[in-house]
Amino acid sequence: MSDEVEPGFVRVRLDLSYDGTDFSGWARQRERRTVQGELESALQTVMRMPDPVELTVAGRTDAGVHARGQVAHLDLPEEVWAAQEEKLVRRLAGRLPRDVRVWKAERAPAGFDARFSAVWRRYAYRVCDHPGGVDPLLRAHVLWADRPLDLDLMNLAAAELLGEHDFAAYCKKREGATTIRTLLDLYWERTADGVAVATVRADAFCHNMVRALVGAMLLVGYGKRPPGFPGEVLAGRVRNSAVNVVRPHGLTLEEVGYPADELLAARSKEARNRRTLPCRPDLPLAPDAAPAPDAATAPDTDAGCE
Repeated sequence: MSDEVEPGFVRVRLDLSYDGTDFSGWARQRERRTVQGELESALQTVMRMPDPVELTVAGRTDAGVHARGQVAHLDLPEEVWAAQEEKLVRRLAGRLPRDVRVWKAERAPAGFDARFSAVWRRYAYRVCDHPGGVDPLLRAHVLWADRPLDLDLMNLAAAELLGEHDFAAYCKKREGATTIRTLLDLYWERTADGVAVATVRADAFCHNMVRALVGAMLLVGYGKRPPGFPGEVLAGRVRNSAVNVVRPHGLTLEEVGYPADELLAARSKEARNRRTLPCRPDLPLAPDAAPAPDAATAPDTDAGCE
């Protein structure tokens, strides 16, 4: 694959946010309302494009998941971009539904790919353990825990999950996709109003990864499992029936990180390679966790999914 833009076209970066409550996720689906579907339709309409436009996104969020710092790109004919550059954001504001907004549209630097050039994605998961429930104004963005949470114990559990691992135990597997990820940050804090917020940052995520990790740590916070439990599940590399994938509405994609402009193309090329972990004779592979024969070159098809 090449990140070079076709002659006569301009690659445009979009920075956007959305409330995922009434969307069936990011990805376009027939007869379902999705963020990609709404945005591509609006773009085609306001730019009077004869053919549908196609967006590439940094992280494909699931149904009900929100985004504050989502990034996407599309390639436009140079003459279309020249005519729309100064007014595209305002025109989209008049055409898009109120639960999705584009904040910035600009020419992307050479080598930029919204998905493959990203070096990390940062999510937040919000939980309220107040006995009275969640503030009604926050109910679509915060999960209610019906018992107190011990964040100190949850942070002990989180520390054991950092680094590069095979997160198969916390992911919904997809054919041809690796579950190896590098978890850069994972910690819990309370806001001034008492909401417990998990910050989760990784180079990429596989399907359901954040919500499953949160589910495991909630068991620790409730006192149902010791702090070492999430790490034991990770080492097992198979799904554990005790770990629930928590509901999507507490999850928000907060930010996507990219390298310096001169490193964008190299990062994009690197991210397309499927990763494997170093062989560890003391940690045998689970029966269903063996890497594919072409693991060195197969693309990581879930580079930004959650």
